[in-house]
Parts: sequence; C-alpha cells; structure tokens
Amino acid sequence: MKPKEQAGKQQRTYRVALLGTKFMGKAHSQAYRNVNMYFPDAPTVERVVICGRNPEETEQARSAFGWQEASADWRSVVARDDIDIIDVSTPGNMHCEMVVAAAEAGKQIVCEKPLANTLEEAERMVAAVEAAGVSHLLMHNYRRVPAVALAKRMVDDGRVGDIYHFRARYLQDWALSPELELVWRFDARLAGSGALGDLGAHVIDLGRYLCGEISELAATSQTFIKRRPVAAGSSEMADVTVDDAAALCVRFENGAIGTIEASRFAPGRKNHNTFEINGSKGSITFDLENLNILRYYSVDDQPDAQGFHEIIACSLGKHPYADAWWFDGHLLGYEHSFTHMIHDWLQALASGTSTHPSFHDGLMNQKVLDASSRAAESRRWERVG
Repeated sequence: MKPKEQAGKQQRTYRVALLGTKFMGKAHSQAYRNVNMYFPDAPTVERVVICGRNPEETEQARSAFGWQEASADWRSVVARDDIDIIDVSTPGNMHCEMVVAAAEAGKQIVCEKPLANTLEEAERMVAAVEAAGVSHLLMHNYRRVPAVALAKRMVDDGRVGDIYHFRARYLQDWALSPELELVWRFDARLAGSGALGDLGAHVIDLGRYLCGEISELAATSQTFIKRRPVAAGSSEMADVTVDDAAALCVRFENGAIGTIEASRFAPGRKNHNTFEINGSKGSITFDLENLNILRYYSVDDQPDAQGFHEIIACSLGKHPYADAWWFDGHLLGYEHSFTHMIHDWLQALASGTSTHPSFHDGLMNQKVLDASSRAAESRRWERVG
C-alpha cells in the first residue's frame, strides 16, 4: 500500500500505529509529534492509533501523547488498510509475533531494541521483512545522539587512526532494592535476558556501529538478588530468571579488542552509557549522562597542548542534526535522538533507500547476545554467529 499523498503537495503522509503505551511508547510518540516541526524536509506523519492491553490506560495514553484513536486489539490495528507504519514498542516477548504479522500485512515497521528475545526469533523477523519487501528500523536511538554521530564521522574520517580498543559500559542502579517487585524485566519469559539485553544491547550496537563486527567473545554474568516479591508489598516471593549484570571481553574482526559491561546494580549510576575508543592517532570518549559532549584527544596536537578537548556537539553547520534545533551551544536531550531516528527513516522511506540500524543490525546484535549467553555458561571463548 502506498502512503497517502497530501493534497496539492508532493510530500507523502505516513499514517502510524503505535503498539505500546509505556516509557518507550511515550518516547516514540514525542518523536512522531516533533519530527515535522523541526525537520520540515521530512515526510508528514499522522499519529492515527495507539494500542495497549489495558483499555483505560491506553485511552489515557492516547489523550496525553496526542493520538487520534485508542485500541486494545493490536491484530485488528495491524490489519487496517489505512495504516502505513507499525511501531512495536512493547516488551521483547511480543516483538516477534507483532513484527511478523505487520510484515505479512505489508506494513513498514519500527521496533524497539533488542530486536528479539532469542536468536531464532530474530532470524524469523528478518526473514519476514525480507519476504514481504517492507522497510524496517531498529530503535537503537543512541546512534542518533549528535555527539555519537560525530564520533562515527571522526572514526570514518580516520581521525583516530587504526582502532585498538573499544571499552564501554552501561550502568544503572534502579534494581538495587531487594524489596523491588518482580517487574517484567526480571522475567526471562518476557525480557529474554536482564542487564545483558536491556543495557548491554545498546553498547554492543554502538561497538558494532563505531568499530565493526565482533568476531568472538568471553563473558560472565551474575544474578545478585535471586528472589523478589511477586507484587509491591507482597510477602510471596518468586525467582528472578535473568542476569543482574554481565561483563564481556570481545575481539573485533578488524583486530581491535574491547570490554563491555552492563549492570543494574551500580549505585549512583542512573544512565551511565559510556564508551572510549583508542586508536593509532587519538582517542574519543562519550558519556550519555553528559550527552552533548564528545571528548577528543589527538596525537598530532603540539606537545604542550596535548590533552582531551571537549567538543559541545551542538554547533550549527558543524555537527550532525544541529541545524534543526537551536543556536550554538543550546543543548539537546535524550528525547531528541528518537526524533532524529524517525526523521532519517522517513527520509529513507520516501526515497526508497535503507537506513540504519535495520533488523539486520538487530540480528547481528542478537548473535552477539546469544554468544554472550553461551560464553557465560561454557566459561569459554565463543564465536559470534
């Protein structure tokens, strides 16, 4: 089905259905709301229907997030002829079924990360979108933080030279309390894995994006609190079936080595997604908790001026995406990365080209996650894929 043409305009309008009403549903809703305001070159989006399991909560989300309709039946929404894009922003156990159904219905698809809970599911999803010939976007939004996009440009331009090291960690502390109930992220049936897939997937994707494919790895993981209350304030306990923390030692195909750490048990770390790349000509380092800054060291600087330089990646005409927003130095936030993702994907849809990260990236990420789980169990180096 072709997207609707706007009357008197060449620009296309894409009609979107969002499956999911919680944290990611809100982030994606804001992206669809903002993209045409700040990127006038983007095709127009129409927020048609938001879908959730609880009718009352879904109606509240519809009103708050600015959607036209609310529905509690995702299958009927996927089947609608007036919908061009299906956005899957649900827990991981629902991704595969929803994506396959959307592909079979001929929809263009956005999916939250990680792509799937298992490698088999990821392979099914990629096969489905390829068979249907539909476009697909995996919402690893940190690729579109301007400072990260600048880091990618600098790597590609050779400004850090041959890459030797990639070290990254994604740390949070929200799971520390043993009184926290068994939310879905502690249940392997729903989440697939714990910190490894929830947080580690992000830095695995950034490592692949910035440094290339991972060829092999060793890994360990740990569950620190093994039983939790089944509900808030309940005395009934149930097993935690995912990891609380994971650590990986990786080798890249280009010869670089790296370390990747993910934990939800790091007191004081709220959203500490950070990486450092060391190469033959210099280093770059980034921390999401200070996301407008990229720090760069060049071995070519004069000896008396060598040191890490802080770049505020918000300058018009110089840095990725900056021209769409404010004057130099007027900082951006977490939510802007989602708008950048949707903008780039809409542009690709309209031009018939592909953009990144796609479900193929999601499959490669899943192969790394799968190898990590195998390595943690075998306590041996495992090949990826």
